[in-house]
Amino acid sequence: MNLSILRILDANVNRAREALRVIEDYARFHLNDDGICSGLKQLRHDFAAACAPWVEGALLLRDTPGDVGTAVKTASEFKREDIAAVVTAAGKRLGEALRTIEEYLKTSSPVDAAAVEAIRYRFYDLELRVGRTLHSAGRFARVGLYVLITESICKRPWFEVAQAAIAGGADCLQLRENELEGAELLRRAKMLVELCRTSDVICLINDRPDIAILADADGVHVGQGDLPAIEARKLLGPEKIVGVSTHTIEQARQAVLDGADYIGVGPVFRSATKTREILPGVEFARRVAQEIQLPAVAIAGINEGNIDEVLACGVQAVAVTAAVAACDDPREAAERLKRKVARPASVHGTTVGGR
Repeated sequence: MNLSILRILDANVNRAREALRVIEDYARFHLNDDGICSGLKQLRHDFAAACAPWVEGALLLRDTPGDVGTAVKTASEFKREDIAAVVTAAGKRLGEALRTIEEYLKTSSPVDAAAVEAIRYRFYDLELRVGRTLHSAGRFARVGLYVLITESICKRPWFEVAQAAIAGGADCLQLRENELEGAELLRRAKMLVELCRTSDVICLINDRPDIAILADADGVHVGQGDLPAIEARKLLGPEKIVGVSTHTIEQARQAVLDGADYIGVGPVFRSATKTREILPGVEFARRVAQEIQLPAVAIAGINEGNIDEVLACGVQAVAVTAAVAACDDPREAAERLKRKVARPASVHGTTVGGR
């Protein structure tokens, strides 16, 4: 094999190994996902086996001091904005290294080149699965008070309640009207989107990605029986927000893998708004806040009397319906809740972080 090609192979084997470790550690320590981690580990071992026929000979030709490329640096190489940027850069580096190895192996060993090609395609599938988890919280990172708008719960006209909730400090409104026909739901969605946009408040639509798209809402919230988050993401694209209701830790972990931007956790209390047979409670909210890196939003039965207990779990936000919509003065109700949400975490008796 050509000596210069052996040097190229050696450099790219190093790149590939290093990049695989970066991504594998993300899956292992950040995602805590056995499936992706196992897939990457197996890929790493198969890559080592594919390189075995020539890797030792390539290593003997390594000349780091004499490599002109080691002196070529750019400022961006030493800066990463967040974990997502670290993993994304590693993925690009791995794909490029595998392709380089494959192409140069074609000059001397088509069989080895084909083996590396197969590994590259396997990595592309794993890269997709990892990529779904790399959404940053974005605008949702500032959400503390999340108000659901359902006309049947509202003591005043639904749009007045929405206006009052925003005036009282709501950071996010969700239109939840599962019984409305499509045309009327779309009309209301457009009204709410316009209202929220003028106030720099996030507007989400419950259950219906199609309505969210047509109304140009900020995103959608789906339940366990609705269109899966992974499919909703395909419809809405990477820039929109996708939230998922979860009732078990397994569902919360799956929401991460499906590309959710935040996780609804609950019900934390019994609620007259929506009857449920299950009650994961406050302990489930605490577990999600401690284990899952996505923002957690507690929901169901939350009011001014129990909100401190909920916030003490470490969740980022609380979602309420009746605690605002069913009040004589929804603005004042929202203001009281927002003051509690805005208090430092230590006041609620927790220092849980991670988001």
